Amino acid sequence: MGNIIGTIIFGAIIGVLARLVVPGKQAMGWIITIVIGIVGALVGYWLWGQIASPGNANTGGIDWIRWLISIAVAVVLTLGYTALTRKK
Repeated sequence: MGNIIGTIIFGAIIGVLARLVVPGKQAMGWIITIVIGIVGALVGYWLWGQIASPGNANTGGIDWIRWLISIAVAVVLTLGYTALTRKK
């Protein structure tokens, strides 16, 4: 249960940071922000695991590279969501 709550909190942080990076106003609620953040975090962690050598994938403390990759993925997802739901 703790992992699920931690993932939701981490996803919310990643989603909010991604929305701060994307310029302009995004017409999306907080639930979509959290979902995009969770997906961005999971894909970012997976990507870093694929890119990093086995000795570098597990670091102690805050893993800034994973955070940056997760935010970058969430930014791309935010841009995609905004493009798909934009009213013309």
